Amino acid sequence: MRDEFRYSQFMGHLLGYARVSTSDQDAALQVDALKAAGCYRVFVDVISGSLAARPELDKLLDQIRPGDTLVVWRLDRLGRSIRHLIDQLATLAEREVGFRSLQETIDTTSSGGRLVFHVFAALAEFERDLIKERTNAGLTAARARGRTGGRPPQLTANQVKTAKRMYAEQEMTVAAIGEVLGVSRTTIYRTLNRDPNTAKRRKPRVAPAT
Repeated sequence: MRDEFRYSQFMGHLLGYARVSTSDQDAALQVDALKAAGCYRVFVDVISGSLAARPELDKLLDQIRPGDTLVVWRLDRLGRSIRHLIDQLATLAEREVGFRSLQETIDTTSSGGRLVFHVFAALAEFERDLIKERTNAGLTAARARGRTGGRPPQLTANQVKTAKRMYAEQEMTVAAIGEVLGVSRTTIYRTLNRDPNTAKRRKPRVAPAT
């Protein structure tokens, strides 16, 4: 992310974006506010904020140009989380597109608005560091109690012995062993401490004719 933004002149269009979660909700309040703010066109999505795909937002982003400003009624209409919102604003900044939120009175085309954006970015980074710190602390505590991270084993101790015995006998392929034990070929290789990408493909040993 850049340390400063190249917003020199914003003489372009104001494009509004509104979103409601269900068809039962009315976007009229947002649309009216965006039009009153000067948006010449408003794009409306009827979709949950937790979903990544937003067709109307994609159309807006495809049409918006450097010097234009994306306007929303409230911050949560654009971002699914603080991290997602920061990423969205950073992308707009790279494209030299401004951003305004009417309810929070944030405008990245002004110096004050850019300061708020930097504060948001710092808070998001702080949150990420806290999560990382808590995760590492939890793993350290688990190791101290004799536990390690990762998925629990998919095979019992007896099944591991059976898999190793069947592999050593060379009567079956690794895939066939997995089918017998009800696990994937990759799990068998992992049980045998072998890399499936580098291990040679084995063929069952054919018994000599009698």
